[in-house]
Amino acid sequence: MSDNKDYMIHHEDMGTIQISEDVVATIATTTTLEVDGVGGLMNANMADYLGGKKLSAKGVRVELVDGAILVHLFIMIRYGSSVAEVAGKVQSGVYAALKDMTGFEVKAVNVHVGGICFE
Repeated sequence: MSDNKDYMIHHEDMGTIQISEDVVATIATTTTLEVDGVGGLMNANMADYLGGKKLSAKGVRVELVDGAILVHLFIMIRYGSSVAEVAGKVQSGVYAALKDMTGFEVKAVNVHVGGICFE
């Protein structure tokens, strides 16, 4: 496996499961963009606001904390959409998709609404 990627590692009885953070970020991104009312993901480097680690993908920061996935999503909401409703749908959708597709525990999906877009 490539040395320049970070992997989330889960030890099972039959061996080890390693999933690239890029894969987790892709699942989170795809699920987020499927939610009605999401205008897109933020371009800016929001890691400065959280400190430390860079974004795993555009608008997504993924970490493994205490053996569970922690995701920060930085999104734009379409004008006229309910911010709370859209953010809630993103949060529950990404949580379910990551849990189902990776088998890892999901500690949190934090949604940061950074702006409104007028598409």
